[in-house]
Amino acid sequence: MYLSVIIPAYNESKRIGKTLQSVHDFLSKQSYDYEILVVNDGSKDNTGEVVQGLTAQIANLRLIDNKENQGKGGVVRQGMLQAQGEIRLFMDADNSTTVDQITNFLPYFKEGYDIVIGSRRVKGAVIAVKQPWVRDFLGGVFRFVVHTIVPLGVKDSQAGFKAFSAKATESIFPAQTITRWAFDVEILAIARKLKLKIKETPIHWINDTESHVKLSGMIRMLFEVLQVRKNLWLGKYNQALAKYSSQKA
Repeated sequence: MYLSVIIPAYNESKRIGKTLQSVHDFLSKQSYDYEILVVNDGSKDNTGEVVQGLTAQIANLRLIDNKENQGKGGVVRQGMLQAQGEIRLFMDADNSTTVDQITNFLPYFKEGYDIVIGSRRVKGAVIAVKQPWVRDFLGGVFRFVVHTIVPLGVKDSQAGFKAFSAKATESIFPAQTITRWAFDVEILAIARKLKLKIKETPIHWINDTESHVKLSGMIRMLFEVLQVRKNLWLGKYNQALAKYSSQKA
C-alpha cells in the first residue's frame, strides 16, 4: 500500500459525502494503490451511517466508527496507526485543502524527508477564503505562543494537511498524549525531538466557515501547548527517542 488518506470526522454528515467523492475522483486516477480511512469521532449525527453507505460506491474506503468522542487528535492518531500506507496523509473533512495537493508532497519523500506539512504561511500559499479578522488575530497570538514556548521550526503548525512516512508515523504517534486541538504542536515537537526531516510546503486553503474550533477551544489549545512544553521538560518523549534511535542503529 503506497498512500493512506485519513479523514477525522465529527458531525460531518452534510459534507463528508462530497469530500469523499472528491478524494475518490482524484485517487482513482493515480497509478499507485491507496486506501481512504474515515475515523468517526463519536458524532451525534449520522456521519458513520453516511460513510458506511458509501463503501459500496467508493473503492478502498474504510470506516473506523468510534461511539464516544475522543477529540480530533485522538482519532487522527487512531487512523494513522491503523493505516497501512508507506505514506500517510491526514486531511480535514471540510476539504479546505483538497487531496490533489498531495502530488506536491510526494517528491519530498523521495528526497529523504520524513514529514511534509501543508502551510498557509510560506511563499506560494494561497488562502482563497480568509478567516474573520478575530480568528486571524487569535491565530497569530497562538503562533506567537507556540514559537515562544515550543519552537517547531515551521511557520504554520495547524493546517490540517500533513503527510508522514510509515516509519515516522510509527515513531511519533504512539508517544502522542494530546488528543484535542493542539495535537499538531505535539506531534511536530516529537518529530523535532527525534530529529526527523520536516518539509513545510505551500498549500491552497479555503477557510471553513463552520469550523468546530471555538474561542474556548483556542484557550484550551494554549494550555495544551504548555503541557507539551512540560512533557519536553519531564522527558515524556524520551522513550520514543530511544526506540527510534535503536531502530536506526
